Amino acid sequence: MTTGTKSDVPTQDHAGSRRSYTLDARATGPKIDFAAELNPEQHEAVTSPPGHALVIAGAGSGKTRTLTYRVAWLLAQGVPARSILLLTFTNKAAREMLERVRTLVPSAGDGVWGGTFHSIGNRILRGHADRIGFRDKFTIMDREDEEDLISSVLAREGLSSSERRFPKAEVLADIFSFSINTGSPVRKILGEKYRYFIPLEMEIERVQGLYEIAKKKANAMDFDDLLCKTLELFLTSEDVAAHYQNQFRHILVDEYQDTNSLQAELVDRLAAKHGSLMVVGDDAQSIYSWRGANCENILKFPERHAGAKVYKIETNYRSVPEVLSLANAAILGNENQFPKNLAAIRDPHPVRPALVCLATNFEQAAFVAQRVGELHDEGVGLNEIAVLYRAHYHSMDIQLEFTRRGIPFSLTSGLRFFEQAHIKDVSAFLKFAMNPADEVAFKRMVRLLPGIGDKTSERLWTQTAAALAGGAGFAGLLGLKVPAKSAKAWEQFAHTLADLVPEAGPLPPGRMIECVLFAFYDDYMKAKFASYDARRDDLTTLAGFAAQFDETEEFLSQLALLGGLETADAFAGETEKVTLSSLHQAKGLEWRVVFLIWLADGMFPSARSLESPAAIEEERRLFYVGITRCMDEIYLTYPELRLNAGYGDNFQRPSRFLAELPETLMEPWDVSLPKPSAPDDDEVPF
Repeated sequence: MTTGTKSDVPTQDHAGSRRSYTLDARATGPKIDFAAELNPEQHEAVTSPPGHALVIAGAGSGKTRTLTYRVAWLLAQGVPARSILLLTFTNKAAREMLERVRTLVPSAGDGVWGGTFHSIGNRILRGHADRIGFRDKFTIMDREDEEDLISSVLAREGLSSSERRFPKAEVLADIFSFSINTGSPVRKILGEKYRYFIPLEMEIERVQGLYEIAKKKANAMDFDDLLCKTLELFLTSEDVAAHYQNQFRHILVDEYQDTNSLQAELVDRLAAKHGSLMVVGDDAQSIYSWRGANCENILKFPERHAGAKVYKIETNYRSVPEVLSLANAAILGNENQFPKNLAAIRDPHPVRPALVCLATNFEQAAFVAQRVGELHDEGVGLNEIAVLYRAHYHSMDIQLEFTRRGIPFSLTSGLRFFEQAHIKDVSAFLKFAMNPADEVAFKRMVRLLPGIGDKTSERLWTQTAAALAGGAGFAGLLGLKVPAKSAKAWEQFAHTLADLVPEAGPLPPGRMIECVLFAFYDDYMKAKFASYDARRDDLTTLAGFAAQFDETEEFLSQLALLGGLETADAFAGETEKVTLSSLHQAKGLEWRVVFLIWLADGMFPSARSLESPAAIEEERRLFYVGITRCMDEIYLTYPELRLNAGYGDNFQRPSRFLAELPETLMEPWDVSLPKPSAPDDDEVPF
């Protein structure tokens, strides 16, 4: 550590030769014994000389500690706080790291520029908005504001009331955002993610251009502008770029594996002057390509920055050795990676990772519920247990079984299954088909049609109730007076209701759901929701669940009981709950016990990933993330048979990721379970 005077710290230039780098050493506050407070791997990275550096920080290895101490080390060396830029993905992460820095080096870190990419972009743009066509004091739109402005553009262009299904503002906002953050043209995005909108390509591009004009007229930026306009500012105003390049002598980036192309380019532009850029992340945890993250940013970092030093931090403080052996084996199949071997400091655990094959998806749910109960009896808190899965719809059976058994749970992957809007929308068709007096179900359905709001739905209900009371039947609804822009959709709506209840009698509930999807709701979801694929999977799962019931009334009764407010609120006062989470939402978290479920090909890895080597590698990284969430015990489960899977029972192959694991690392469990049943009315909740 330097004291009092300037000190020359040797470093490497971009070509790898030695050069002298002068630090303004003004040591402040108590001296920190970095060697004593860090392990050797962390210490090497923290005290590395200025220059381009890639820190591969494995799961549970103390990444945040490394970043925090790096900032503290720079400050202790006398680097001015304002010349340090710390970029994170959440304001909470930046706030926590800077608070820890201030604890280590009191008062010295007050001037550090720390925050999310977007908050730093906003801070820079505030002084230079006029350079990119905006006025001073521009406003920042949140997602709802963004969608409202896009909706206004659609209305002015006459696209919001089009007879064909033009994408709604929510979907367009996703398309525009993905285009900006990845640098991909709209045409490419439609071809890869929204093929059903390819015929509308020219109109979508026109709406995007009009949206950009509308933002400037309103002197408002959306969140993506805070990045792309900052980069535009640097590219078009060399003096502004030079100012910030001179100011930021040390740039640090957290979770670099999650950066998109725009963020990586922005960082490289800022670091162009001093060339002191340290990025920290784990390529094995790059799992967000679906929202624009580019794994190549971290994998190709040494190629883009000649002479960059790579540091590996592989000591894991979270998991027992048995779990880490499983994790190390799980990621070996990826060709594109920085090889690493997580090493445990914890003692071995008496329970080996369990491989549990169940007969059906219902037995899988029953096993998880029963084992959770046993673990709780053994003293494991419910808050220390998580059930993790690839997609939200995979949790439906678990939610049902936990609800039946009174096991408190919280969801981080979304709403409870039966509370989701698309589930309620489709259920409304079934409710009204079986009970034409259901005014609430009717109004929910018709408000899905173009041009029908609250007032029109009220008028239509009056007409419909009168027509049905007169014995007209659902086909008789075709003669009702509806707004002209709703006429075609209303005709399809009436035909769909008639199809649900033909003369021979109502269709079974599973067939009803499939009919509603095919005739109406599938097209509605494509236009309305950016998350079409996930919602389609939910409804296919709902149809499979409904196939257990012969009578639609029985199915709807179960739906009401499982999704009712009394069920949803039953555990509101519980202080301990099992966590149910998608793997994407679980990243960065940890639990003593983890159940990793639905490990069957087509479920995990997902069916949509099977034809792409790059997608399979990301799925394998997701599997690795799931394993490394576990501290003590992990249960890897899959059902051999998926009952009532939309169009019939499906046999399941074990996930290819399980086949890649050495058998010696897992203990197969032979599970025999009684058929699960609902608890008695007087049974005491869990």
